[in-house]
Amino acid sequence: MKLTVIGTGYVGLVTGTCFAEMGNSVICMDKDTRKIEMLKNGKIPIWEPGLGDMVNSNTAQKRLVFTTDIAFAVEKSDICFIAVGTPPGEDGSADLQYVLAVAGDIARNMNGYKIIVDKSTVPVGTADLVKKTIQEILDERGVDYKFDVVSNPEFLKEGSAIADSMKPDRVVVGTDSEKVTEIMHELYQPFSRTREKTIIMSVRSAEMTKYAANAMLATKISFMNDIANLCEKLGADVADVRQGIGSDSRIGYQFIYPGVGFGGSCFPKDVKALIKMAEKEDTHVRVLEAVDAVNNDQKLRLVEKVTAYFGKTLYGLTFAVWGLAFKPKTDDMREAPSIEIINGLIKLGAKVKAYDPVARETAEIALGYNQNLVYGDDNYEVCEGADALLLVTEWNQFRNPDFDRIKELLKNPVIFDGRNLYNPQEVRELGFEYFGIGRV
Repeated sequence: MKLTVIGTGYVGLVTGTCFAEMGNSVICMDKDTRKIEMLKNGKIPIWEPGLGDMVNSNTAQKRLVFTTDIAFAVEKSDICFIAVGTPPGEDGSADLQYVLAVAGDIARNMNGYKIIVDKSTVPVGTADLVKKTIQEILDERGVDYKFDVVSNPEFLKEGSAIADSMKPDRVVVGTDSEKVTEIMHELYQPFSRTREKTIIMSVRSAEMTKYAANAMLATKISFMNDIANLCEKLGADVADVRQGIGSDSRIGYQFIYPGVGFGGSCFPKDVKALIKMAEKEDTHVRVLEAVDAVNNDQKLRLVEKVTAYFGKTLYGLTFAVWGLAFKPKTDDMREAPSIEIINGLIKLGAKVKAYDPVARETAEIALGYNQNLVYGDDNYEVCEGADALLLVTEWNQFRNPDFDRIKELLKNPVIFDGRNLYNPQEVRELGFEYFGIGRV
């Protein structure tokens, strides 16, 4: 099929590349000239395992092209995917200005029937706004081109987005058109070789499904963080509790790891957006309001543990921080807990030496310049002369470090483990003071 994906951010670039990998002709369009030139030159603007090789392979075989020309992109395609950002507005609701701007651009360049697909995470009812925007501009042009607007939300996990795209758990398509249903089935059939994965529903149900999925996962995380904090008060070990409840097939083990809260481009934004959607309908999603509040508090749990140990002011102290990205296998710093932790330590007078395997550049942008924050080239370097180590992101290389070397480098053998990566008893037997999340 001939496809255009408008927006070459995380979702758009991965989506377009994987469609090309399946043999489709794909145009990825973006207004950002610098980004498009990077992609044309084989440079990938985001860090995602396996993406660079797949982009360059499909570009070389001319199934995947990059352009800033919206007219070319729309005219040459049968299906136009909208994959631009929906950042939170000042009140937490999703900002649709970029989605509707793209809808307008598509309408101004339509030259026949098109299927317009909302791939971005958008509030319920957005497809109606996209349809209205396009129709108004077509009317102004005096043309009667037919079109359909479809909701087809993405369910990608950063760090495993290629696998999620190539072998999806499900493909949600929101449409009331039999014609569109057939076309979308055909488009996704190569991704569904072992079983039928496409789920057809109404447009509004599809829009809600994306938010509900992310909100449910966020709820599991905040619930477990609440339980972990209670475990600390009651002398229970949350690691044992997690095993006990995770073995129940109705609950499962995924997303019940306690820690320093969730971040990224999806969970925090989508929870807040659902809260705002409910408020606009004069109702409340009280569980999600609590999820958001718990997560905001949890991001400062390590700082609270540090001050409980060292005192309320941290002047003259230096802390090593391992991990900056909001999760492993990405350089994404959006809503990363490390931001709150580092800023919290510095606010109390501390200095911070931080290390992340891939997120240094994005961290420098997210955290900005601060004379009390420096970055190291490896995880042991930042430990030298530090008063304690804070583990914030659970990168694989942090799982089995040289504890003897860490002990030699630190002024004090103290570890604050924000991801419960280490066994408390084993670390303490090595001579460390250890503080986890809900551990005893």
